[in-house]
Amino acid sequence: MKKLISLLLVCVMAIGLFAGCGNSGDSGNTPAATTEYKVAMITDYCDITDQSFNQTSYEGCKAYCEPANVAFNYFKPLADADAERIAMVDAAVAEGYNIIVLPGYAFAPTIKATAELYPDVKFIALDVSAADLGDYVMPENLYSAVYQEELAGYLAGYAAVKMGYKHLGYMGGMAVPAVVRYGYGFVQGVDAAAAELGIQNEIVLEYIYANSFSGDADITAVMDTWYQTMGVECVFSCAAGAYTSVAEAAAKVGGKIIGVDVDQAAIIDGTYGEGMTVTSAMKGLAATIEHTLKDVIENDNWAAYSAKINTLGLVSAEDPNGNYVQIPMATTQFCETFTEEDYKAVIAGILDGSVVVSNDTTVMPETGITVNIYANIK
Repeated sequence: MKKLISLLLVCVMAIGLFAGCGNSGDSGNTPAATTEYKVAMITDYCDITDQSFNQTSYEGCKAYCEPANVAFNYFKPLADADAERIAMVDAAVAEGYNIIVLPGYAFAPTIKATAELYPDVKFIALDVSAADLGDYVMPENLYSAVYQEELAGYLAGYAAVKMGYKHLGYMGGMAVPAVVRYGYGFVQGVDAAAAELGIQNEIVLEYIYANSFSGDADITAVMDTWYQTMGVECVFSCAAGAYTSVAEAAAKVGGKIIGVDVDQAAIIDGTYGEGMTVTSAMKGLAATIEHTLKDVIENDNWAAYSAKINTLGLVSAEDPNGNYVQIPMATTQFCETFTEEDYKAVIAGILDGSVVVSNDTTVMPETGITVNIYANIK
């Protein structure tokens, strides 16, 4: 009898041990985050196919959430209005999403209306600056990443002149801080390259705001004048979806374009003509989202972001692809007069302080080139 009882105990222990091993293996393959977090992204006034801010943010969310098995969805407002953006946050929270990604300065009123209303929801904003928020005191469940757009603009302007372009244009969407920083950085980069080459007196830069982030006939008409009548060779289109108007005008005369926020070469060249996009002034939106989500969800490290606005920029000259502001190594039209090594050298100069780029948005930078400033298109 004693032998029988002992045998039964051994069997029970073996079964328990086997079951315990099975459970341990399952938990090791399943991230704890899958039952704790659901990520939502709200689009601003465009959608996830805008080849710009919304699309890149959406792709950054997916790039983290899908392999991590974290629930993700996006919500698109019915109109370009604060009330609609707020309604989408309400809808996301009602469906149980507790990390909400808000890409763009337009979300400042939405944040003010919802962040404190939902203290258990973590809000990750992109490009919502202190200036956008005004005297609003950031709550503990809010984080925003902003970027040194002036550096991306500088790099694009410097590259364009080094590539040989002498008559350039800048078209901003609206004169909001981020767009102004892009533009003023571009002016500084154009001037710096021209000074190095000793051709400041030969460089002309046309400067305008569309007062819109969507292309239309009015914007296209102005760009037609720039390219066809005035002889502009290359325009920095810093206006999200309004790149369509710039590209339409450029395509008629073989003109060139500089993209913004993301590497726009594929969509612009694929639609309007191979080789049209000489470079793009980029922000590391997707990288920011992926890094933040991973740190918050997997490392439980919200404390590193809580109630903060972090300014992201350059971190490496040797690995430009790792910077939060950059021009794309893969599609920039590097040439004998502007090589990859030249690009890295400019980054190194900015990092060591020998190249200074102002982020002042209150006044147009002083330069030795000709800058023609126009009233808004719309």
